[in-house]
Amino acid sequence: MKLYDEIQPYSEFFLNVSEKHSLYVELSGNPDGIPIVFLHGGPGAGVSPLYRRYFNPKIYKIILFDQRGSGKSTPYASCDNNTSQDLIDDIKSLLEYLDISKTIIYGGSWGSTLALLYAQKHPDTVSSLVLRGIFLCRKKDIKWFYQSGADSIFPEYWREFIDGIPDSEKSNLLDAFYKRIHGGDDNVSEKFCKQWSIWEGKCSSLFLSNNVVNQFDQCSTALAKIESHYFYNDCFIEENQIIKNINKLHKIKCHIIHGRYDIVCPINQAYNLHNHYSNSQLHVINDAGHSLLETGISEKVFEIFQDSHSLYD
Repeated sequence: MKLYDEIQPYSEFFLNVSEKHSLYVELSGNPDGIPIVFLHGGPGAGVSPLYRRYFNPKIYKIILFDQRGSGKSTPYASCDNNTSQDLIDDIKSLLEYLDISKTIIYGGSWGSTLALLYAQKHPDTVSSLVLRGIFLCRKKDIKWFYQSGADSIFPEYWREFIDGIPDSEKSNLLDAFYKRIHGGDDNVSEKFCKQWSIWEGKCSSLFLSNNVVNQFDQCSTALAKIESHYFYNDCFIEENQIIKNINKLHKIKCHIIHGRYDIVCPINQAYNLHNHYSNSQLHVINDAGHSLLETGISEKVFEIFQDSHSLYD
């Protein structure tokens, strides 16, 4: 997998975005370069030093941050005052703090959702979008992975996922997990946070990757708590909101990268977005699933960012 050499941030800081929440932010690459904001997945997953390596550090000002409750942001795993609108406002606040009037935005999985929602709210601040593993956050998209759909592809992983849920509650697994993850028993919460996160990790690659599963395991508390909080509340957006508002993006160029065998976010979501988004280009990776770490997806993301002139105007 071809990536740039490891680099260290030239600046790290915490940005207070509310009385309670403080975001961890890191800047790397060229301080005077083309700004690129990286939106991580989950919600709740956090950023990784690996993400800096997708962008030419001589060309780009690379902006990574942990969304509310994620990674190094504080308070960890907090769902209080944590909604899609809060995260949209946080991106705008960060850009204003950095005195950036226009930026490229990369988003993967949930990050693609957030990138689209942000761009629809603040289109004049977005030069272009690069999106991977499209997640439209509709009821059927959530139901596919947490009730009926993905279970038929990975039945052995599904059995581990729903372990401990009584038959009487299996008709609404999202509700069953939400009650346990956000209940008062820390041991029960930890157990179901692990099951929630490992299920997603095991389904995220075309071929099972222990590296990917371990990444999900390491952030299981924040990932499961914040994801279940968002999905239980329909991601705090209207049904099919992104497609309904797609015309707001007609001036913004968008690259869509999606694995053919993505089980977490099936490829029909990418096709649906592309068919409604006239200024988008769809790149289907035929030997990949969902994870950014799969070779074909990584190579396409890396390749797209080589052409900085077409991404930033």
